[in-house]
Amino acid sequence: MLRNSSRILASSSTSALRRSGVRSLVIAKNVAKPQLARAIAQPQQTLIFRSAFHSSSLLLAETVKVPQMAESITEGTLKQWNKQVGDSVSQDEEIATIETDKIDVSVNAPMAGKIVELLAEEDSTVTVGQDLFKIEPGEGGGSGSGSASEVEKSQPSGAAKSEAKNAEEGNRDQAAPEAAKEKGASEEVHKKQEQSAPALEKSSNEQPAPRKDESSSSSSKPPAPKKEESKPKKDEGAAAQEKAPGSRNETRVKMSRMRQTISTRLKASQNAAASLTTFNEIDMSSLMDFRKLYKDQILKVDGVKLGFMSAFAKASCLALKEIPAANASIEGDSIVYRDYVDLSVAVATPKGLVTPVVRNAESMGLIEIEKAIAELGKKARDNKLGIEDMSGGTFTISNGGVFGSLYGTPIINLPQAAVLGMHSIKEKPVVVNGQIVIRPIMVVALTYDHRLLDGREAVTFLVRVKEYIEDSRRMLLPSPL
Repeated sequence: MLRNSSRILASSSTSALRRSGVRSLVIAKNVAKPQLARAIAQPQQTLIFRSAFHSSSLLLAETVKVPQMAESITEGTLKQWNKQVGDSVSQDEEIATIETDKIDVSVNAPMAGKIVELLAEEDSTVTVGQDLFKIEPGEGGGSGSGSASEVEKSQPSGAAKSEAKNAEEGNRDQAAPEAAKEKGASEEVHKKQEQSAPALEKSSNEQPAPRKDESSSSSSKPPAPKKEESKPKKDEGAAAQEKAPGSRNETRVKMSRMRQTISTRLKASQNAAASLTTFNEIDMSSLMDFRKLYKDQILKVDGVKLGFMSAFAKASCLALKEIPAANASIEGDSIVYRDYVDLSVAVATPKGLVTPVVRNAESMGLIEIEKAIAELGKKARDNKLGIEDMSGGTFTISNGGVFGSLYGTPIINLPQAAVLGMHSIKEKPVVVNGQIVIRPIMVVALTYDHRLLDGREAVTFLVRVKEYIEDSRRMLLPSPL
């Protein structure tokens, strides 16, 4: 009897548990279906986002290397970055500037896109072929890929929302009373939020009124003028400190590669060459009258200003034909003579002295030489000289007269044998045909390597230049008289 009653109780409790379990599963299933739909949609969204990320143009980012600068240049100093990470660039736009021993090399973008990463720091040494920066190709820095990924993101989220709505609509009739209660509670919370939103808006609208009053009251008081007055006081104090007598401030600046090269080469020239300088005076009256007579017409027809440099260049080329040792160089135990003249013209730039080369100057006329010098000077000032513009050179002309130099001793540009120095024109009393007259005089100097030229040859060269300048008709004759 007891055994039967226990079996009945056990079976009834088991059936009750089964009924309650089924009921709870039904309620949980009906309530959690929207949440399950959202949970099912979430991995899809994540997967789509991941695929969009990995298929973006980040994988197409290209690494730009330090370009080949010249055969003799293997490294340089990264002077500055003209663009930063995230900047959009167009094709061939300048990204960075590398300073070398001779020139500054511009690194341009190989394509349009966006800078992704900078792989070197400013003032660091970079070598040819080293990774410099990464660029992501595409118009506007690859904004199209970003918009595509956003579209892909928005599509799965919308799909998930639609699936969740369908699940809610399909289960609305089968929802348990607990789900209805939760829905009602959510509606009440939503209503409360809507009621609280206008209150927040009112409070936010009510706040500016006292701020206006405060601003009006603060405008009546003078706190702002006090701040303005305090700034000039600080500026005056700083100016007083700067103008204080006995200041001993020091500024340490890193020497540029070009300045290091200039100093090294000039010192090597002094150490290697047996330098000697000879001087002479040139009456510039004839050349100045020639220039005054034809400069306007030449500027109108040829578009170039006629200066004194072209006349000295032509006179030097003619003198070098007579004195070929001044156009030679020493290589080992040999002397190399040349039948052409590659004329190095010294040009002063903010970074230092550079000597671009006029090729085959001996075959040019005055106008052609002026055009070549003007073009090289413009490129030097614009920092656009290339290695081909700087390499070589058999003879150098330096014009310190543009800065007011009276006379000086220029330094030889090795491996050349000589350098001609021009100076400023000064009026001086001179004797002409027994008469003391005032004439414009320029002092010229020739510094030469005594290992190649003797004093006789150096003086003869300078006298020939003097004769050609004082009487330019001599340049038309086949040989000097």
